[in-house]
Amino acid sequence: MPKSKLIPYLEATFAVVVWGGTFIATKIALREVSPATIVWLRFAMGIVILGAVVFSRKEFALPDKSEWLYLALLGFLGVTFHQWLQATGLQTAKATTTAWIVATTPVFIAILGWLVLKEKLNWIQTGGIAVAAFGVLLIVSKGNVFALFSGAEGTIGDLLIFISALNWAVYTILSRRELARHPAARMMFYVMLLGWLFTNIWIFGFGPGLSEVNNLTSSGWGAVLMLGIFGSGLAYIAFYDALQALPASQLGAFFNIEPLVTALLASVMIGEAITLISLVSGAIIIFGVWLVNRKT
Repeated sequence: MPKSKLIPYLEATFAVVVWGGTFIATKIALREVSPATIVWLRFAMGIVILGAVVFSRKEFALPDKSEWLYLALLGFLGVTFHQWLQATGLQTAKATTTAWIVATTPVFIAILGWLVLKEKLNWIQTGGIAVAAFGVLLIVSKGNVFALFSGAEGTIGDLLIFISALNWAVYTILSRRELARHPAARMMFYVMLLGWLFTNIWIFGFGPGLSEVNNLTSSGWGAVLMLGIFGSGLAYIAFYDALQALPASQLGAFFNIEPLVTALLASVMIGEAITLISLVSGAIIIFGVWLVNRKT
């Protein structure tokens, strides 16, 4: 493989492996602090890293006045609301289940593209949506779908993670406008900055302030640093750099790695068992997503 192609592949792999690990890191940090503290610290670090990259690449420029409100909306959806959903959801949802649910995001993007952008869905893609949905029901219910509807299986966290996948699809479609106007790192810097400013309202207005920071042990700090430096900083940079070199459809295939990384790390680091039903459900979800993204 030519070196020019190898680097984007390595960057994409790095990004999805890191993001696969963020669910475990969040679970570890939640043992010591609340979701508000985790999100505030995580994105404070991410802003510094992304800002340094934007300045080092000489890409810094202020958005037009007309863009600030739109960027604020992206910041709220992509950072504040999204991370509230995921961090709060992970209080009761398993890391592995979370990763598989999040893997269905391309399905939501396809549905929203059909509803909002009037993009066409053929019968194969429609079938893929149904297959992926069945896979999600299967993994959340641990193989007993009827128990899910009776309330015997599933958690409120699973529902919040499901909403986060839909929310990220909305954010992805809305962010296309700004990605056409700005380099990816600069757009993400402003989105992250504005989203982090909203988290200040969350943590200082309704949350614990910074009082919980003293609760963090070396393990908790390690998890938070992983989330901030790698999850919200380096992984975003690597992913968008790869996106500039590889087709979006090709890059999307890398996301199939993410839940597998999560399952492996969760079994080793926090004792979540890798069950047959989770592997079967995951395979069904990936197959459904593949049908949705399949070129006809």
